[in-house]
Amino acid sequence: MRQLEGTKCSFLLCLGLSIIIGSLIYLRTRMPAELNPSQPNNPAAGCRPFATECKAFLPGMETGVQWSRRDCQVESYALNGDLQCSNLTRDLHFITKPLSLEEEAYPLAFIVTVHKELELFVRLLRAIYMPQNVYCIHVDAKAPSEYRTAVETLVGCFNNTFLSSRSETVTYAGFSRLQADVNCMKDLIKSEIGWKKVVNLCGQDFPVKSNLELVRYMQSKEWRDRNMTPGVKQPASMRYRTHLQHKEITGSHVAPKGRGLRKGPPPHNLQVYFGTAYYALTRPFVEFVLKSPVAHDLLDWSKDTFSPDEHYWVTLNHVKGAPGSHIDGGWAGDIRAIKWRDQEGRAHSGCKGHYVRDICVYGAEDLPWIINRNSMFANKFESKSFPEALDCLEQWQRNKVLNQAAVPVEPSWLLATHVQSKSGGSGGLFALVQWLSLSKWEREKIKLRKAG
Repeated sequence: MRQLEGTKCSFLLCLGLSIIIGSLIYLRTRMPAELNPSQPNNPAAGCRPFATECKAFLPGMETGVQWSRRDCQVESYALNGDLQCSNLTRDLHFITKPLSLEEEAYPLAFIVTVHKELELFVRLLRAIYMPQNVYCIHVDAKAPSEYRTAVETLVGCFNNTFLSSRSETVTYAGFSRLQADVNCMKDLIKSEIGWKKVVNLCGQDFPVKSNLELVRYMQSKEWRDRNMTPGVKQPASMRYRTHLQHKEITGSHVAPKGRGLRKGPPPHNLQVYFGTAYYALTRPFVEFVLKSPVAHDLLDWSKDTFSPDEHYWVTLNHVKGAPGSHIDGGWAGDIRAIKWRDQEGRAHSGCKGHYVRDICVYGAEDLPWIINRNSMFANKFESKSFPEALDCLEQWQRNKVLNQAAVPVEPSWLLATHVQSKSGGSGGLFALVQWLSLSKWEREKIKLRKAG
């Protein structure tokens, strides 16, 4: 009997060791292979290290932990039209399952308008992508064909992501920018996904909040049934935008029409407001925008104004009876973290990158301000000028997303891995995968056990 028990124990020990060794071999063949720079078409090739400014945001860096990025050729990888969708979504680390029941029950819609910086678009999309949401991508009609094809290929890998059915040649401060959003709204309202609110983004935005945090923020007491369109009654300094007629020089700029040709008053005796072009709108409000004669007439009236997207949404949101309207909401609703040049010394201590059209293109030293603001999104980033800023924010945001997950985390969702020491081999990697593969509740149990 003892001999039988001994044989049984030996068998179970061998079985356990076989499972562990098999798991290690699987992880080393599936994951570290992606980290091998010598492999062709490998998105991990040529990775730059994280900037020292990341130490405050990436766990362990201050004590010598090395973080290893897993994809540094995003643009060339996305341009490879021969890739299978399963490989593309895995190797570009898209999250492929809802991370909580709470998020699954409150799907969001996103409108993303892009025309350049393919790498930025891919990184933005994977940061906001969740399979329960829906995404309308508007590619500028003047974008290069190679760019549009790459975006179309990527978007085609997801059932809940699509290109806008109509593309505009977008002009800065022109009506075309507003029309692009309306086009996507017409497409989104037909979606079978029952999204609750829609958010609009441009290609140089990046999320600060996780999808779970966005859902909770939009369902908070203040915003549950309200639209988020920050703005105030149009100040005197901005009246030229809607009092004078303007014309859009397609794809170039907007200029006054003639010598100070004045416009007629807004339709329906509307009070014009001035605010941001960015919003979070309820689905009933979007239906109001697409069906209401008031919304249609204001849209038509806005065609020869300057930067109409900065008055259209916020004006409609102050119409009594409009679904989710927020009368006199002021600048409430922290949608964007933006450093404006004229707010230097008051709202912020200056841009650590550089200004473009009086908006800061962030450098890595701007990250503490962005993270402390905890807005929904931050604008704006450039992959060529200050790549370290996006590297660090992206990794910080993905760490937060995965730490909040209520489901086991899949290895392909990791944007970077860390190794405790040079001698540690892949131990740090394996430990990290093991930890993240636990559910949120299992991780909490372990933390409590260790604390006790």
